[in-house]
Amino acid sequence: MSFALKLALAPLLIAQAIATRRRALVLPEAEGARAGRVGAAPGPALRVLVAGDSSAAGVGVARQRHAVVGHLTRHLHQRLGIPVEWTLRARSGLTTRQLHAMLAADPPPGADVAVVITGVNDVIDQVSWRRAVRHRAALAAWLLDRCGARHVVFAPLPAIGRFPLLPQPLRRCLGADAARHDAALARWSAGRADVSHACIEIELTADTMAPDGFHPGEPVYRVCGEALARHIADSVWPALQRDDGRPIVDAGERRAQSAAEAASAPIDLDRPTRNPA
Repeated sequence: MSFALKLALAPLLIAQAIATRRRALVLPEAEGARAGRVGAAPGPALRVLVAGDSSAAGVGVARQRHAVVGHLTRHLHQRLGIPVEWTLRARSGLTTRQLHAMLAADPPPGADVAVVITGVNDVIDQVSWRRAVRHRAALAAWLLDRCGARHVVFAPLPAIGRFPLLPQPLRRCLGADAARHDAALARWSAGRADVSHACIEIELTADTMAPDGFHPGEPVYRVCGEALARHIADSVWPALQRDDGRPIVDAGERRAQSAAEAASAPIDLDRPTRNPA
């Protein structure tokens, strides 16, 4: 949808947005633990942080095991064959910038891989795609530098233009905005070694989404969790391996090794290369 057409339709779009908010069902976040370990084998585990908005929090299903974090961690453990220690930090309604502020106010435990699920509220709040990319760049930098993540995975924005709750032309308008946001996110992350944009292909229908017609249902969460696990296992995990093929070590061992290496070499080989955003 062109800017001129969007401007011309502004009164109708605003009225539709207000009416949609009023009639939308208010669903709770999924219940269940927000941290845990998948896999009983002793030894180092891959530490995963999942952070984001209502889709990360599991709105649309009853339990976290049926939400994206449950499917992601189980399938990642199955693919890699090592334990996965996970932490979930998410809250409904957050934009990318608000998520960054929440994490900075109460930093999560260190993670090897951070999975970020945001964007819908950026679109709903009419944050421009340029500003949204800047907010994602700032969040990624914080996760890498302050949270110790070695890689940040951004989930793609969903096809908002297929959300059953939204009437036309609001659905078309927000769908076009979401597509621009996601394309910009993909372009920005393409040139980085420590940030990636996962690809998830899924058909959104009334049968696969939550009863509110806006949030994912369990079938969507399952596909998204499996796709994110596949992306990490196939595209991220190999880069996290050491040159001799050993898996990454836990934080305590990494600190001890880094201290020993620092005494003999000026460069920390374990520190990921960061390209400018």
